[in-house]
Amino acid sequence: MESKKFLLTEADIPTAWYNVQADMPSAPAPMLNPATGAPMTADDLYPLFARECARQELNTTDRWITIPEPVRDMYRIWRPTPLVRARGLEKALGTGAHIYFKNESVSPVGSHKLNSAIAQAYYAKEEGVTNLTTETGAGQWGAALSMAARHFGIDLAVYMVKVSYHQKPYRRSIMQTYGAEVIASPSMSTRAGRKIITDTPNHQGSLGTAISEAVELAMSTPGCKYALGSVLNHVSLHQTVIGLEAERQMEMAGEYPDVVIGCFGGGSNFSGIAFPFLRHNFSGERSTRFIAAEPESCPKLTRGKMRYDYGDEAGYTPLIPMLTLGHAFAPANIHAGGLRYHGAGAVVSKLKADGLIDAVDIAQLETFEAATLFARSEGIIPAPESSHAIAAAIREARRADAEGAAGRVILFNLSGHGLIDMASYDRYYAGDLADYTVPDSQIDAETAGLREV
Repeated sequence: MESKKFLLTEADIPTAWYNVQADMPSAPAPMLNPATGAPMTADDLYPLFARECARQELNTTDRWITIPEPVRDMYRIWRPTPLVRARGLEKALGTGAHIYFKNESVSPVGSHKLNSAIAQAYYAKEEGVTNLTTETGAGQWGAALSMAARHFGIDLAVYMVKVSYHQKPYRRSIMQTYGAEVIASPSMSTRAGRKIITDTPNHQGSLGTAISEAVELAMSTPGCKYALGSVLNHVSLHQTVIGLEAERQMEMAGEYPDVVIGCFGGGSNFSGIAFPFLRHNFSGERSTRFIAAEPESCPKLTRGKMRYDYGDEAGYTPLIPMLTLGHAFAPANIHAGGLRYHGAGAVVSKLKADGLIDAVDIAQLETFEAATLFARSEGIIPAPESSHAIAAAIREARRADAEGAAGRVILFNLSGHGLIDMASYDRYYAGDLADYTVPDSQIDAETAGLREV
């Protein structure tokens, strides 16, 4: 394994997050209040989110948002993360492309999610919040917020998608170790959960169902706020530490990415690696391609409809202008649980609609094939979610070779390790996993009646 690391020091941790909304050539349509149909204001968001998160969500003017020093102090536990030239993978592929990855798996919880979890828990604590609620798909966000909430002395309830609750028991154990309460969703503990179970007794859950339950609990509990792991703008904002560090590390490597790739569920890690580089496309300095890699079984960016839709199944959230499969869409039970979300955030949806980013959907078996090759050539076992980015990077390397583009530079975000996902690898090696394709008729039916953006 011949890979090369590019390392920064603690002094190089960014002092501000990058707010892509300030630079976008065309702004996304506003989120709408579902009760009034009017654009959402910070006052509308305050009952649900910490005040500073609500302000950041709607901030379209400030390019740089200062990172509070207590947040940077916690970042120092594991940041800056390494940038790695994947020479082992290059050799295994026999490619002339130069492949780099940003290794976010080195965080204490094994993924990038801690970048926003710490910020959201800090803002909640500053406001005097005593309890937080959240959802989690594969458990990476739930684990991250569990650690952050414990650090700031806040109690946490996590609604974990039921299929992942059973598929990934050790992620549940991590959350419980940090002191969080973990509930399989849909559950009988909320009105939304009871309705879903009544309507569909064997419902295995989705991020939409878990969000509904977490939002309901937050809105009905004094001293409680809701924290979100992806989709919304303030979450993407916090994740830009990834790309900002990667910019400096690519300079150290003496190269600049021609292609930037991130796996895609709701958009947090893709935004984190892509947005800082994307600003140079906006200014005309660069012409980098950006690729969001999503599951074939949950293809909101590649096949979704641009509509106003709820971020959750029960319809508690604002109406978001998004590429969506419909808020009631029930994705297949793939092992990349963190990518099983029905829609994309407003900013990423607008960027995709305007042709500023690309997207690909990748079948489950291809992602495990890519993951296995990566593990054997780079020594890191990736999370099933991250394996979508690896598969897309392999495709791009082969494309570069086919086009005779030796030296094309490909950068992807390794958003997390898969050491707690070995049951899914066992099933892959046993031949028990399958690919899932969503029929057009299902997407048409699920999005019928939704308002066009």
